[in-house]
Amino acid sequence: MKSCDTSTPVSSTLLSQSPTNSSSSFPITPPQVVMIPCAACKILRRRCAEKCVLAPYFPPTQPAKFTIAHRVFGASNIIKLLQELPESQRADAVSSMVYEASARIRDPVYGCAGVICNLQNQVNELQAQLAKAQAEVVNMQVQQANLMALICMDVAQSPHELSPQQSMDNFISSPPHSSDYQSSANFYEENSSLNLLWDQPLWT
Repeated sequence: MKSCDTSTPVSSTLLSQSPTNSSSSFPITPPQVVMIPCAACKILRRRCAEKCVLAPYFPPTQPAKFTIAHRVFGASNIIKLLQELPESQRADAVSSMVYEASARIRDPVYGCAGVICNLQNQVNELQAQLAKAQAEVVNMQVQQANLMALICMDVAQSPHELSPQQSMDNFISSPPHSSDYQSSANFYEENSSLNLLWDQPLWT
């Protein structure tokens, strides 16, 4: 009888343990977020912090961007420069550093100054060509104005003279029995009679 009494609390304890109680005893931990280090920290082989200064401007997909800038300026100078600037100007500063470093690698002597000098020479040449073209346009405008002034003076001095087109129209519409036309006809008849005399044989 005592053994039966002892088995009763064991069964009650087993029933009292439900799945909910077992799950509460082992809490579920959230999955850990794995941070991908930026290109700068990856090249420098250091841990990329949450508020890394270089991470927004050197993403892990563009390692060559930091490699070029790091080769010329160095990581410490880049970080120092970005910390001294406000966030609104940091992106432009990084672009300028990468461009200047690329120019310095291509041309170690002049760097970006050589590129600027070449561009300035091109601008000067284009400005000279533009000035020459503008001078030619002004010269043509002056010639056109002088020509129009001469035409207006001629028209003002001889207002009753006919234009060439009007003179041609008058000549076409003039009658054929004028004196000039008659003299031309007589000259043609005399030449025709002389030709007839020359055509006749001298000996019959």
